[in-house]
Amino acid sequence: MTYRDIITIESDKRGGRPCIRRMRITVYDVLSWLAAGMSAAEIIDDFPELTATDITACLEFAADRDHRLVATVSTA
Repeated sequence: MTYRDIITIESDKRGGRPCIRRMRITVYDVLSWLAAGMSAAEIIDDFPELTATDITACLEFAADRDHRLVATVSTA
């Protein structure tokens, strides 16, 4: 399974931001919680509908997006 199986983008949900499994929790939400120092276990305790796989998918999505951004800028 890849992050593409978990991260969904719907134009009418959360302003078209990438969300987790069609929920209203965005990739940005999860990354912000991790950046604030929350562990994956703490996030899952607060949001039991999330899984460790969901959190990993958010990280993979962010890494892939960053990679594509850098690749695009360096080819210009």
